[in-house]
Amino acid sequence: MFSWLGHDDRRRRDPEVFQTVSEGLKKLYKSKLLPLEEHYRFHEFHSPALEDADFDNKPMVLLVGQYSTGKTTFIRYLLEQDFPGMRIGPEPTTDSFIAVMQGDVEGIIPGNALVVDPKKPFRKLNAFGNAFLNRFVCAQLPNAVLESISVIDTPGILSGEKQRISRGYDFAAVLEWFAERVDRIILLFDAHKLDISDEFSEVIKALKNHEDKIRVVLNKADQIETQQLMRVYGALMWSLGKIVNTPEVIRVYIGSFWSHPLLIPDNRKLFEAEEQDLFRDIQSLPRNAALRKLNDLIKRARLAKVHAYIISSLKKEMPSVFGKDNKKKELVNNLAEIYGRIEREHQISPGDFPNLKRMQDQLQTQDFSKFQPLKSKLLEVVDDMLAHDIAQLMVLVRQEETQRPVQMVKGGAFEGTLQGPFGHGYGEGAGEGIDDAEWVVARDKPMYDEIFYTLSPVDGKITGANAKKEMVRSKLPNSVLGKIWKLADIDKDGMLDDEEFALANHLIKVKLEGHELPSELPAHLLPPSKRKAAE
Repeated sequence: MFSWLGHDDRRRRDPEVFQTVSEGLKKLYKSKLLPLEEHYRFHEFHSPALEDADFDNKPMVLLVGQYSTGKTTFIRYLLEQDFPGMRIGPEPTTDSFIAVMQGDVEGIIPGNALVVDPKKPFRKLNAFGNAFLNRFVCAQLPNAVLESISVIDTPGILSGEKQRISRGYDFAAVLEWFAERVDRIILLFDAHKLDISDEFSEVIKALKNHEDKIRVVLNKADQIETQQLMRVYGALMWSLGKIVNTPEVIRVYIGSFWSHPLLIPDNRKLFEAEEQDLFRDIQSLPRNAALRKLNDLIKRARLAKVHAYIISSLKKEMPSVFGKDNKKKELVNNLAEIYGRIEREHQISPGDFPNLKRMQDQLQTQDFSKFQPLKSKLLEVVDDMLAHDIAQLMVLVRQEETQRPVQMVKGGAFEGTLQGPFGHGYGEGAGEGIDDAEWVVARDKPMYDEIFYTLSPVDGKITGANAKKEMVRSKLPNSVLGKIWKLADIDKDGMLDDEEFALANHLIKVKLEGHELPSELPAHLLPPSKRKAAE
């Protein structure tokens, strides 16, 4: 059990006691942030109220992309099995949002039933109406991967004439709703036919303020030659740079995420390394889930505060009797000036303000006379939450991380790349010779011995100073050479015999070939004469 005492009298009388981070977030939201949101009608402008399921649910991964970029195939690749409702084809096949989740029995739950289930984090999607709910299902199945994460498959984003056909619901708004609640957003592109349609561009812009969650996958990269792949990658980065207005480069993973043979296998090693990086990113989601929810609550609280200042300012400017309509139009048109005044008065960052054009559109339909004046007490409670409660909850996050075993996504494709000879890097670099009966360093030892005997060995060993003269010829930095020395000096006597010197040179070669050094010396690299002593 974790607890803390605050600084005010109420807390000293009634200390907050939270069993878990999830419980703490729920209590803080309901008691401190929700009253502010309700008072200033935050939910009508920005985001529906959060529910318990939003804090309790597993990490979610949202897949977004134009049709035929391989979103559904990507999910099947991760799970290594089909899921209910799955359809794959070159034409727009996925016409629904499909939440792929863990379940004891395989089956599909339709959208209207899904949004009344209090255990699922989808109840607030009810606001998008039947046109959306008829295109929303939950596919449940027993799968090891889904024990740790859930995956949201989305309809393929259309291009050309098709994008002008109305979906019957606000597609970008639905994606934005999911973006606020998921842990990772993966944008998929097809390396073979790279283009970003108007609808896709609007979708990416709707994901603004969630750039930290976005990753990009350049899929089907095995269908083009290396030279073309470089050009496609450059074109993708250029296109994204025009849409995502951030100075940081979005992380792009290149590969072919399906279980078929590679059409052009030239870049196999690149694809393997990229896949491992992407898998590590996805596997880290359960471990960082509590921190992500905490971060999202802080972002929400900051936006709610700014919203309260905006609404109360508009209320203050409104006349009490005559000229309300004209004044409303004037205030909406001058909203940018109101933003500037609030920014100066309350020292708020410009990045915390909601989109100006969108806010103006929303205000057109609102009755300003129903807005509430500034209520300092509500804002003080949220400030107290941000200043004290959140800081204490951060401590609880760290405590939970240390007390729980390492949480990682397991099963499916994640298993196949971790174990056995087809694990990434098996038999390469420091792993070379892992299955050989002979010591792999012995192949080049005669060459290393020639150098060894020119370095004035005494009693069969050379000093660190003499070894350094030879090792620095590699031009590797001292930090790397120091690690190599630590791995090679097996008996820790500060000197190297001929086998240890040969091992040091072998590790230098491994590093120069672009591989990483092991944190500990693998058993197969241990010199034969030292193996019995080690046992």
